[in-house]
Amino acid sequence: MNNILIMTGDFNIRDNNWNLLYLHHLTHIDTLWEVADSFNLELSLPINQVSTLYIDNPQDSNLVSDLMFF
Repeated sequence: MNNILIMTGDFNIRDNNWNLLYLHHLTHIDTLWEVADSFNLELSLPINQVSTLYIDNPQDSNLVSDLMFF
């Protein structure tokens, strides 16, 4: 039987690696990449881009990614 490793979560991390409309790269994202890489995981990209959080403040962006690594 093959073992499949998956890492998922509601990380609430905005970053331009997965949201091109967000103009910043946060340094703690590098740690997340290192953890994923240490397990030979790659970021899974969604087929359809949809918001995963909708907020009440119209001044803030609604797009927050939930991440999945395979």
